[in-house]
Amino acid sequence: MALREISVKEISDAVRDLCIKINYELSDDMQDLLKEAAKKETSELGCKVLETLQENLVVAREEQIPICQDTGMAVVFLEVGQDVHFVDGSIEEAVNDGVRRGYGEGFLRKSVVEDPIERTNTGDNTPAVIHYTIVSGDKVKVTVSPKGFGSENMSRVFMKKPADGMEGVKDAILTAVRDAGPNACPPMAVGVGVGGTFEKAAELSKEALAGIVSPYNRSWTDELEQEVLSEINASGIGPGGLGGKVTALSVNINTYPTHIAGLPVAVNICCHVNRHCRAVI
Repeated sequence: MALREISVKEISDAVRDLCIKINYELSDDMQDLLKEAAKKETSELGCKVLETLQENLVVAREEQIPICQDTGMAVVFLEVGQDVHFVDGSIEEAVNDGVRRGYGEGFLRKSVVEDPIERTNTGDNTPAVIHYTIVSGDKVKVTVSPKGFGSENMSRVFMKKPADGMEGVKDAILTAVRDAGPNACPPMAVGVGVGGTFEKAAELSKEALAGIVSPYNRSWTDELEQEVLSEINASGIGPGGLGGKVTALSVNINTYPTHIAGLPVAVNICCHVNRHCRAVI
């Protein structure tokens, strides 16, 4: 089969457009979850918080301004078909060019510093964090998922023992959420990665937030998602941390094979502005 040539300019343009779009308009799945949450909440303060969040979404969409002042560090997932040949330059430079243009032309806050200690702002929100996956076919799926750090700072990795089993996974998730409390701007979305290695579990958890489903998932992940979501919402933390029935909007779990001696669990927490959108080229 002949290779399909794709100019990296197409990738750059897609990243640029997605960066702007997802910072102005919450994805449909998260909007639906917020609407459902408003129907379930009984706390007066909780209802007011959810009402305000939905009003904010309307203003952001109509005025074409960011949903949140923290427009995040750009995280980009590229699922690249093995029959694709990129031309006209570097794919990594193209992604960062798309982020640079998106954050500049979209008037989005630049939140990236070039060194973790010296803290000099790069001025254009680059570099992005880029994850590559090679798949079959001749298309490229681009997912942009900017991550704000109010909630990112509440995320955790636990290196559990195999004997901890399902209860150990559950305990890790609940511990991370309880420790986060109001600091993650609830209602939150919770992405969980189970298995792999230390770094793979973290990547799985971020993919879970972005709506990327692991092919290794089993039926127990669906069951545990619902069980943990129920327990999180029984915690009483509530919208804005002010008490109520809705602390989390969703729990998504991704799994991967792991070593006989380990059970890595990563919990990536996000506020209701769980930004993710994609384009297929």
